[in-house]
Amino acid sequence: MASEKNYDVIVIGAGPGGYVCAIRCAQLGMSVACVEKRGTLGGTCLNVGCIPSKALLSDSEKFEEANKHFAEIGIKVSGVKLDLKTMMGHKDKVVAANTQGIEFLFKKNKVDWLKGTGKITKPGTVQVDKKSYGAKHIIIATGSDVVSLPGIDIDEKQIVSSTGALTLPKVPKSMVVIGGGVIGLEMGTVWQRLGADVTVIEFMDEILPGMDGEIRKESRKILSKQGITFKLGTKVTEAKKSAKGVALTLEPAKGGKAEKMNADIVLVAVGRKAYTDGLGVKDVGVETDDRGRIVTKDGFKTNVDGIYAIGDVIAGPMLAHKAEEEGVILAEMIAGQSGHLDYNLVPGVVYTWPEIASIGKTEEQLKEEGVEYSVGKFPFMANGRARAMNSTDGFVKLLADKKTDRVLGAHIVGPEAGTLIAEIGVAMEFGASAEDIARTCHAHPTLQEVVKEAALAVHKRPIHM
Repeated sequence: MASEKNYDVIVIGAGPGGYVCAIRCAQLGMSVACVEKRGTLGGTCLNVGCIPSKALLSDSEKFEEANKHFAEIGIKVSGVKLDLKTMMGHKDKVVAANTQGIEFLFKKNKVDWLKGTGKITKPGTVQVDKKSYGAKHIIIATGSDVVSLPGIDIDEKQIVSSTGALTLPKVPKSMVVIGGGVIGLEMGTVWQRLGADVTVIEFMDEILPGMDGEIRKESRKILSKQGITFKLGTKVTEAKKSAKGVALTLEPAKGGKAEKMNADIVLVAVGRKAYTDGLGVKDVGVETDDRGRIVTKDGFKTNVDGIYAIGDVIAGPMLAHKAEEEGVILAEMIAGQSGHLDYNLVPGVVYTWPEIASIGKTEEQLKEEGVEYSVGKFPFMANGRARAMNSTDGFVKLLADKKTDRVLGAHIVGPEAGTLIAEIGVAMEFGASAEDIARTCHAHPTLQEVVKEAALAVHKRPIHM
């Protein structure tokens, strides 16, 4: 089959990794096409992930504040009501504005959008709905899909994934969230604030697997205080749907007596898996690992010449910003430049309120690696701006090398944690010490002063505590 058109680069998938990579390739003078089967650009993140969930998180925060906390600061309101239809409409407008923005960027940068499902038929050739296109470089950026549990049928009505949790037609009286990771906590807090009785069931002994242990405990304590119930060390063995809701069977993760539980809605949030369905990777000999991820080395190259992969479909944290960085680096490498990403310095953020953010090593990792370290902690309770905002839960925790004072990790639970972590990320990229952060003048009164005080606390000399 003759190619409809030949390009320097074809990117398969228009999520954060794919669309950013396509735009950067075009900026570097390459002819570029991006394949996307969804009716809008932006992938899971912009359509049914990061962006709509943040809209609902922000809106539900405002609703809860008006409903429960305005009186504390002298704003008297009565008859606060939820208009869920309008709230969902706002979320949809946010999504539309973002996805249309990418469409504009494609036109501006002369990136062709090949609408349809892409399949690699041979090295250098991508088929999109029976039309064939040639490319010197093919980049797989197909992202990830929801992981389901054996015997639990996700119908997006009673038993939902994160996608269904974004479009519930009414607030359920009760919701069970299976999985105490980022997605489960974020969506659980949305519906808890809007009035649902939310229980989070987590297989591990603590929520947020992989994060710093102290942050995990503090986050659970704060979310429990807000009204979320946690069942830790517990697994769901069965979920039966009926007209009355969903009947769940639970068991201790380590074995023991089963118990029953009922919920109107069950959200399955146990993780995501690499998405390569129908892509033709096996047919052309692209190597995958035991988790179905595409194996890459030396600049995101697969074992097949001219085929690369980035983002959720390869190893590493499944984060939009990680995929974007990889997309930029790969584009620049194809153009003959060099690029580098320190995976230790990819921040992770949970957008509950307060937010939870992490970068670098956890205390548990440093202990395991035998690194001698110092800890500096400072609570938001002792910060003037946090008090003024009436948001004093949580703390900043800095970990520094005991000998060199170099910052090795930072973990925050508190207001605007996702924003505060960026300062520490920049410092760590430049190999900063805790003393460097402590000696940097921070504006007053700001939340950033908690970071400065935590850096001072590494050397046991915080001023305001």
